[in-house]
Amino acid sequence: MEYIAIPAKSPAFEPAWEAEGHLASAAELIRSWCETNTPADASVVMHEIPGRTPVITIELPAHGEPTSNETVMLYGHLDKQPEMEGWRDGLSPWTPVLQGDRLYGRGGADDGYSAFAIVTAINALRASGGTHCRCVGLIEASEESGSPDLPAYFGRLDDFLGDVSLVIGLDSGAADYDALWSTTSLRGGVNAELRVDVLERGMHSGLVSGAVPSSMRILRQLLDRVEDAETGEVLLDRFHCEIPADRVAEAQAAAAAGLDPRNDIAYSGDTRPSSTDAAELLLATTWRPTLSYVGIDGAPNVADAGMVLRPSTTLGLSFRLPPLTDPGPAAEQLVEVLTADPPSHATVTVTIDKASNGWNAPATEPWLGEALESASTTYFGHHAASMGIGGGIPFMWMLGERFPDAQFVITGVLGPESNAHGPNEFLHLPTARRVTASVAHILHAHATR
Repeated sequence: MEYIAIPAKSPAFEPAWEAEGHLASAAELIRSWCETNTPADASVVMHEIPGRTPVITIELPAHGEPTSNETVMLYGHLDKQPEMEGWRDGLSPWTPVLQGDRLYGRGGADDGYSAFAIVTAINALRASGGTHCRCVGLIEASEESGSPDLPAYFGRLDDFLGDVSLVIGLDSGAADYDALWSTTSLRGGVNAELRVDVLERGMHSGLVSGAVPSSMRILRQLLDRVEDAETGEVLLDRFHCEIPADRVAEAQAAAAAGLDPRNDIAYSGDTRPSSTDAAELLLATTWRPTLSYVGIDGAPNVADAGMVLRPSTTLGLSFRLPPLTDPGPAAEQLVEVLTADPPSHATVTVTIDKASNGWNAPATEPWLGEALESASTTYFGHHAASMGIGGGIPFMWMLGERFPDAQFVITGVLGPESNAHGPNEFLHLPTARRVTASVAHILHAHATR
């Protein structure tokens, strides 16, 4: 509850995060709680590098009689998305509100619960007589900005992390609250600002329109270079990748079982997606590139708009990339295409704010598949399930590169209506408890395999 009340916005949304001190407050709250509630042999450390957001590590030595000296890394983050508008009456981002099984407020589900779940899982496992290998919890504070600060810490923590054979990430989602869901892929992204300037200053539209091209009209022409306005297809070849056959089969099987992205979307009026095929929509939201227009500068609110031809317009572009697309060449192609031969010789500026990799899970080893199934049936009462996720966790790609032989369990509590990044975000408490129990279950299976 205290954590939700802290407006610990990620650095991308609060450039003055050091001066504001909210990230530091949230980190200290979590560090202090973990230090108080971990077993006596645990070590909880706050790592800090000047100019970088902090990282917390929670080291728990092996317990019982594990069959190996390997390490399990358990990942979460404490930074948050900004407030957003549209919160229901009685709710707000920084005021925790408990209604039934739902704890409302920013960051509870995405993903502030993770540190508490990691420690609770270890305590429960030990109390029940279970066994686990050495575990390292890693809680970062820049994930919502693309994890730009983590590489600096990796250089310092390489020896400390050791031989990681299992990664458990708690920052993902679920198609329902009835099963343990694991994530098999995550999309990458390119975030950019596209700006068009046509005047040194705004001028009376009655005097100059017709002689001066509209910055908005030029933007429309530029956007047609990168997106098909009829279908939404991204037209840049470097943004696409071949979809692996097993992921196509996974989407088809999920659709046949009733999974459909439309079930969790509040469409306005008669709005409909471009396809009515559930499997195609699953692939469209997890394995195809997409473009969202997430912000606009240079235009006043309609109520404040005068009859002025505005000097410039800036759009915030958010591209989601398929899991296997390299974001570097994609970002380069975006700049090349948008800045070539500007319409009306207008001044066109493209700024790449972030380019992040996606991730595709390695094949699941038999012991882990059995552990996931056992945990799901034990604590949820239903078979384990898996799916790709359209969002991204940049850290997973970093870990996949650093520990290519590791197994991954990427799971979480972001189920239907939980609304991470939007208004009315909530943590579904029964699912949080079941996921925590499942983590303990998987740790024991890993240590005794």
